[in-house]
Amino acid sequence: MARFTRAGAVVGALTLAASLALTGCGDEQKKPEFVGGTSSEASVGAESGSAAPSAPATPSGPALTLSPADGAKNRPASTEISAKLPDGAKVSAVTLTADGGGAVEGKLRADGSSWVPSTPLKYGTRYTATVTASTPDGTSSQGTSSFTTMAKPKSTIGSGLYLFDDKSYGVAMPVVTEFHPGIPKKDRAAVQKRMFVKTDPPQPGAWHWVSNGTQAYYRAPEYWKPGTTITVRIALGGMPLSNGKYGDIDRKATAKIGRSFEMKVDNANKKMAVYENGALIRTIPVSLGKKSTPSSSGTMVVMEKKEATVFDTRDDPDPANRYVTDIQFAQRLTWGGEYIHAAPWSEHVQGRQNVSHGCVNVSMVNAKWLFDKTRIGDPITIKGTERRIAAGNGWTAWSLSWSEFIKGSALPVPKGGSGPAL
Repeated sequence: MARFTRAGAVVGALTLAASLALTGCGDEQKKPEFVGGTSSEASVGAESGSAAPSAPATPSGPALTLSPADGAKNRPASTEISAKLPDGAKVSAVTLTADGGGAVEGKLRADGSSWVPSTPLKYGTRYTATVTASTPDGTSSQGTSSFTTMAKPKSTIGSGLYLFDDKSYGVAMPVVTEFHPGIPKKDRAAVQKRMFVKTDPPQPGAWHWVSNGTQAYYRAPEYWKPGTTITVRIALGGMPLSNGKYGDIDRKATAKIGRSFEMKVDNANKKMAVYENGALIRTIPVSLGKKSTPSSSGTMVVMEKKEATVFDTRDDPDPANRYVTDIQFAQRLTWGGEYIHAAPWSEHVQGRQNVSHGCVNVSMVNAKWLFDKTRIGDPITIKGTERRIAAGNGWTAWSLSWSEFIKGSALPVPKGGSGPAL
């Protein structure tokens, strides 16, 4: 990674592999329709353009050495601009222009290590970068470099972002990124440096890799504050990977976090306590999974909602678990098929006995009431069942403590979590 620096830096990578849990009472392993976020060109940071005010002083110090070097060719579209700085110097201005195409907007990284263009560079294009740095004694240094980007690559990964512009989510909504194929372990630190998240009001956070690099989650130590705005840029367009593939495109989204809405289910009394903005608003009898098909304990989030659907488990290896059933007010919790849903056939035992295939069964009245109240990203915590939720079986970012969660980051996480990436 290019840097504004006088000495290089080495970062270690910590990864966490995770397996998917399996059977539930719904349509096993069928993910919701996914279109991969937005392609909005909104900047992740609060500012855009050059890193500092223009019109720097006339250079009076030694010329800066830039990266990419002058005359460099075949640079990736994810190229960042950096320079070796004199002792005590700080960058005062960065400009990047394309031949015949005008200025490129961008911003310094929070640590000042490099300047990041706000969008991927164009393929097969010549660019000229100019960096100006100043020292406390008023000395100014400048460097200029012209380089050319590579041709458009033929082999790219697929990527997605489960966050969409102008949507409102629950307080437990993680930022979820997805990659096909997964990101090789050796590339995750570099990729993570290009996954930018900003929250308003500011809240610390960290990334966690799961499922052999096919997904990564970003969350805070605690649930998001209601009313938070989350701005995300997954800036992988044109980024080279060690498997010979390149990132496909940048994905961006700005979304809102709504009111606090939490569901807490206790197998001991077989009831769900529902809280809105911290106040208990309803207690609902439930029937969870029977011992042979238990519900998962842990904290999950609502990932998908369907007012009407069909559960088809005819491919289950156990004949006793094969059925086709019309379902109303279904809210997905796991990829393995666990839902909250209406179960009029079990209303007579709800609150007393577990008879489901792993789902949270509630009455028709309560199912509709919940369906009308919840949002994608609302949390549900289930405790006291025969099995724990498996990492990656759904958006399981909250199934781990904060200390456990940050172990899945490919980069060191400062105490309390990372600040804004840009």
